[in-house]
Amino acid sequence: MTDEPVPPPAPGAEDHLALDFVNSAVALPGGQFIDLLGTPAATNRWLFERGLAPADAGVREMCASQLRSLRENLRSLFAARVAEVPALSSALSAVNDALSKAPTAALLQWDEKTGPYRATPCPTNEILDRALATLAANAADLLTGPDAERLTQCGSPPCNRYLLRHGRRHWCSTRCGDRARAARAYARRTQQAG
Repeated sequence: MTDEPVPPPAPGAEDHLALDFVNSAVALPGGQFIDLLGTPAATNRWLFERGLAPADAGVREMCASQLRSLRENLRSLFAARVAEVPALSSALSAVNDALSKAPTAALLQWDEKTGPYRATPCPTNEILDRALATLAANAADLLTGPDAERLTQCGSPPCNRYLLRHGRRHWCSTRCGDRARAARAYARRTQQAG
C-alpha cells in the first residue's frame, strides 16, 4: 500500500463498472501498489460508493476475499480478450458462478400507499451475492458487447489497469501517458548518445 493518490478512473470506467472493478488494484512505479479492496473497510467503502452495498454493510474479510478473487478472474478474462487467446476455464467458471448468485428478475411488490411496484429483494445476507452478480454481469456485457473491441491494457509499465481505447490513446491516465512519452524520449536520447 502507498500514500500515492489513486489515479482517476480509466477511460470507459464511467460506463462499465467492471472496468472500474478490475482497476481497483493498481501497480505503480517503484514497486508501489494500491488495492482499493485491500481491507474489509476499504471494500465496504468501494461497494458503497458504487451503490452496491449500504454504508453500514459490515463487510468481513471473507467477503472482501471473494470480491478480490472475482476481480482476479475478471482480470484474467480481460487479459485473454486483449491478447486474443482462449480464456482460462477456471476464470469462466468463477464468473458464471457469480452470475448465478442473485436473482435477476425484479419481483412485484405492493406498497399500501402508492400501490404496485417492482423491486429486487436484497436481504443483508445477499449483499455480497448481489454485488458479485452485478459485477460479473457488467463484465460479461463488456466482454460480449461492442466496446470489447476497444478494451486494452494501459501501455505504460508497470501500470496494470485496463481501459477502453479512444483513438490512439493507450494509457489509462495522463500520468501514465506522460511516463510512457518520457521513457520513449529517454530511450531515443540514450540511443543517439551511444
